[in-house]
Amino acid sequence: MKIKDFGVEIWMNLYENNCKYNLAETCVDSLRVEELLDMIGNKSEIVENILKMQMSYGDIEGSEKLIKGIKSLYKNNNGKHVTVTHGAIGANSLAMFALVEPGDRVISVLPTYQQHYSIPEIYGADVKILKLKMENDFLPDLEELKSYINDKTKLICINNPNNPTGSLMDENFLKEIVKIAKTCNAYVLCDEVYRGLDHSGSGFTSSIADLYDKGISSGSISKTFSLAGLRIGWLVGPEGFIEKVNRRRDYTTISCGRIDDYLAGLALENKEKIISRSHKIVKANIKILDNWVNNEPKITYVKPKSGTTAFLKYDFDIKSEEFCIRLLEKKGVMLVPGKALDMEGFLRIGYAFSPDELKIGLEKISEFISEL
Repeated sequence: MKIKDFGVEIWMNLYENNCKYNLAETCVDSLRVEELLDMIGNKSEIVENILKMQMSYGDIEGSEKLIKGIKSLYKNNNGKHVTVTHGAIGANSLAMFALVEPGDRVISVLPTYQQHYSIPEIYGADVKILKLKMENDFLPDLEELKSYINDKTKLICINNPNNPTGSLMDENFLKEIVKIAKTCNAYVLCDEVYRGLDHSGSGFTSSIADLYDKGISSGSISKTFSLAGLRIGWLVGPEGFIEKVNRRRDYTTISCGRIDDYLAGLALENKEKIISRSHKIVKANIKILDNWVNNEPKITYVKPKSGTTAFLKYDFDIKSEEFCIRLLEKKGVMLVPGKALDMEGFLRIGYAFSPDELKIGLEKISEFISEL
């Protein structure tokens, strides 16, 4: 079974530990364990509980505290059906493992996380790509989406907030996608790993799992909650779907780590403190990035409405991979080339970390641009 190389992950693995200024990072400035425990309180009790923890498999589908914390992120959470996975990457993989069969029509947006179109391909699906365009603010063209629907359509894959563009589909827009999905009785898998990072309002846009009885939400503790080192993700969706996932999950996961589960459960129990920190970082740093873009005539973008990343369009006669490699070699700054996301002519930048590092990194990019 052949699968296309995972462009963005290969790029990150190659360069993220060999750069001086990592402007490719997508998580909100990752918390240290000590910072997390300071937020939660009862540090000595938590440490003691971990020290006494038996290293068994633990709760196979997630502890009661963790499941309760995940449900708290959704409406009518008492009736939600949840399973815990190894990160959102495990969640997306399991969703497709459970649903996609040879000959199924699967529709995926682009750019997005590559799982959403490369995995269905290896299962023999008929994959249609709905390309997001700058002129549409990187939102799906609903008429184009309708044109891809047929009687074999099993799954529509979207990403909200979108990685890498930072575009955001509000509740009304999501409801339009639901209407389209209902015409063919398709599932909608929405990768919501950046949910909670909207730059205005409460920060939390609506979830597809709250809007559609065949809506599936994948999420994790990594981005919004700054805890990627805890490899905890989840799926929220219809009961029958979650049951299918759990039968397949037995082949891939068994259980997640007990310490990861325990700390993730505590983090979600104290989510307001963590989210407040995350909002403060992204709302301040997007202003820094926006000011920089507005003063770089060769760089344009659609200003992100959510998330931690932006997709920069550049006006240079140079391929994105060459641009990024030369930038890294000359200035020590790491970006992600559009090529790694199957979107040549763009650069992905992350901005949700130290504002000082962001400012320096942007200055270095400007130096590089002036030398071009």
